[in-house]
Order: sequence, then C-alpha cells, then structure tokens
Amino acid sequence: MVGSGFSFIGRVLVLLQLLIRIHAWGKEGHHATCKIAEGLLSEDAAAAVKVLLPKYANGDLASVCSWPDEIKHNYHWRWSGPLHYVDTPDFRCNYEYCRDCHDTAGRKDRCVTGAIYNYTMQLMTYKGSASEQKYNLTEALLFLSHFLGDVHQPLHVGFLGDEGGNTITVRWYRRKTNLHHVWDNMIIESAMKTFYNSDLEVMIQAIQRNITEDWSSDISLWENCSSASRACPDPYASESIRLACKYAYRNATPGITLSDDYFLSRLPVVERRLAQGGVRLAGTLNRIFSTKPLTLISAA
Repeated sequence: MVGSGFSFIGRVLVLLQLLIRIHAWGKEGHHATCKIAEGLLSEDAAAAVKVLLPKYANGDLASVCSWPDEIKHNYHWRWSGPLHYVDTPDFRCNYEYCRDCHDTAGRKDRCVTGAIYNYTMQLMTYKGSASEQKYNLTEALLFLSHFLGDVHQPLHVGFLGDEGGNTITVRWYRRKTNLHHVWDNMIIESAMKTFYNSDLEVMIQAIQRNITEDWSSDISLWENCSSASRACPDPYASESIRLACKYAYRNATPGITLSDDYFLSRLPVVERRLAQGGVRLAGTLNRIFSTKPLTLISAA
C-alpha cells in the first residue's frame, strides 16, 4: 500500500508539472492576435474561415482563439501540451528546428513550430466545404491560429532549464508569480489597466493604428514567406528567443520584484509581437486559402 501511495502521488506531481508548463499567451493576447488577423484577411480566406469556424463562434475567430488552452488539461487533449512551445539550449539565444523541435520523450516535430507546419498542411486540403475532409479542419484552424500566437510570445521559445521562465519565481509589483506568466498575462493586464481603461478592444485598436501608421513600412517584411508549405514559423521562433534573451530574461533574476522599469520597457515588445502575430496569422491564412497559384517571396 505504501508503494502504491507513493506511485499515485508521483503521478499527480508529474501531471501538475505538465499543467504548469503549458501556459500560453493569456486569453487577452490570443484574442488580440486573432482580432488583428481578422481585419487583414483576404476575401477568400475570410470566406473559408467563416465556413470552418464552429457555429457557436458566430463568425468571430477571435472568440475561439483560446480554445487550445481551454481543452489542453482534458485527458483526451493532453497530447497537445508540448505543441504550445519549443525549448532551446540554455543561454544559446538561438533556435534550430532539427535540434529543438521535439517533446520530452524525444519525438520529433512535436513543438509549436512543428504544429504550425502540420496544421497548415492540413488546412491546405480545404476544398470549399467543411464536410468530407480527411482532417478535422475546424480543429486545424483553431490550433493554427492559436499556435501562431504562441510562437510570438518570446518565452514560448525560452530556455529548457527554466522551462521558458516557468521556474523563475518573481514578483510583479506585489504579486508573486513566475517570469513566464508575466509575459503571458501580466504585462498585457497592466497595460490595459494603466493605458487602456481596462478595455481590451481599446488596446487592440491602438495596436491596429500602430500597424497602419507607425509600422506600415514593416508589414511587407512581416508577411514574407519563402516556404512552399505556406507557413514560416522558424523565423518567428528565432525572433522570439532573441527577444527572450534581450528583454524577458534580462534583469529578471529569481526572487526579484519587477515593476515600472521592466513594465514600461517591455510593453512595446509585447505590443509589437501581438501585432506581428496578427499580421502573420492573416498572411498565413491568406496564402493557405488563396485561389491563385502560390508565388514564393524571399523571407527577410
């Protein structure tokens, strides 16, 4: 009985560690990314997305962009946990698909970039109807939309040793948390409260204005993709680990209190990543559902 008791406790602890590890952009971040993307969809892509969305979404992709987070704790969906992130060697500050894209059991292609390639491939089988398809394309759309958001969160391409900042305990002002959660939720939540009257839609509108005004010259570079698969997650992951090293990990040692200096200097990074995620999600969906032949553009 003692042995079986310890076995049960061990299984519980392993499960708890897994659940802690697979946080993602919070609901607000994913909603923002998908809302930005919706405004940039081509006519073909918008029509396909409308067909594939579940009826309860009422045609609104942003309303269901957090679905992969909502179901990942369910026993039947636990396999999807490793698809929300990719770990890199500690302090290397670079990402390589062949080296890094695997789960803890060593199974290749099981990471966020591998998932983006996979669900892009599935969606390319779309033929104008949600029925009689080889794959569940509704699920593929929701997973792809979510994972394209995740790969833009810098600590979703963080170090293996600290599980993308999950084991780095810090304080966000007076609240005890971990570094990963700061980037998933707390910077966005603090921005909403401080600058946007606690209104996510106002924050999204501000980011959209930046896209059309301040960042307009960057949009074509953000959208570029040289892959015949119509998805380009590897450059996005490389950007994220560089940003993680430069901004997320920097001055964020265990036990430290992060406050105004950290918040105000990192908020522009978060808002730009939300914008890039939205622009690139739209670009990916536009390429997938285009009725015109694919023209490859050299990636920047």
